[in-house]
Amino acid sequence: MSFRTIQWHDGKVVMIDQTRLPAEEVYNEYSDYQGVAQAIRGMIIRGAPAIGVAAAMGVALGARDIIATDHDGFFRDFEIICNVMAGTRPTAVNLFWAIDRMKRMAELHKTLPLSALRKILIDEAIRVEEEDLAICKAIGSHGAALIPHGATVLTHCNAGGLATAGYGTALGVIRAAHEAGKGIKVFADETRPWLQGARLTAWELMKDNIPVTLISDNMAGYFMKKGEITCCVVGADRIAANGDTANKIGTYSVAVLAKENGIPFYVAAPVSTLDLTLSHGDQIPIEERTSLEVTHIKGIAIAPEGVAVKNPAFDVTPARYITGIITEHGVAQGDYLKELKALAEKG
Repeated sequence: MSFRTIQWHDGKVVMIDQTRLPAEEVYNEYSDYQGVAQAIRGMIIRGAPAIGVAAAMGVALGARDIIATDHDGFFRDFEIICNVMAGTRPTAVNLFWAIDRMKRMAELHKTLPLSALRKILIDEAIRVEEEDLAICKAIGSHGAALIPHGATVLTHCNAGGLATAGYGTALGVIRAAHEAGKGIKVFADETRPWLQGARLTAWELMKDNIPVTLISDNMAGYFMKKGEITCCVVGADRIAANGDTANKIGTYSVAVLAKENGIPFYVAAPVSTLDLTLSHGDQIPIEERTSLEVTHIKGIAIAPEGVAVKNPAFDVTPARYITGIITEHGVAQGDYLKELKALAEKG
């Protein structure tokens, strides 16, 4: 990878500003948890696994700066920090997984001196990032086996290195297939309204010299019907116990089109994206974002002033449209209720 999505460096959280891509490759530094929380809310960092890493690092920054000198005061402030991070975005379960992991680590070492506890939390946040890199490589390895030689893979949104600590989930599968010499090509949906496909997926695939063709969202069915798409691979922000999957808005449409045209549709995600407490996808909270994302592009109005707008950031693809769910522990295909539970237990 020729860029770093997020890292802990010299006591600060450093992340690439994804709102400024592809025009500028700018790295922002954050020295407090409020800044990290705002970066998550403002889409400076996005993608479920990357949000999880950012949340862990934000919690670590906050814990480091708590001025309390006794454990009761420390844990009161620590809970406030965790609640602020949890309030940034509602759909990506990795956010809450990372916060819970940091809470468990703090609880496990609650009798240590506060200086030691602060260091343990920083080390744990760094470990979350390091583990994510290894997890994505494993997802890529499992997924690459499903990609035929010479395939043209359609992907939606950005589930690449920019959406993770590096390498990617859906793009991890694509990268691994490319590295295996399978001679693949990629079609990237632009992904309105935030244009993650146009701005981010195309950018990072071009940096890695992986052949990519950008299409608008409403072209996917056209190319499927023409026989130009071999398979689809997307990421996920939350996966229910039955395999229903929340991902960027428009994913459901791609899955339905793939089913109609007999094209395999794969979801690639770490087991931390599984939410086995939810029995089906209707229980997944869907974030509604500002209307300005729909009515404006780069601050320029593209719709009449005052028009009514709906802007859900995610939709849910029912499991019946999903050919397989690729995780770091293997691929679930068929009986998702049983297989996803088994994969989660391996973690």
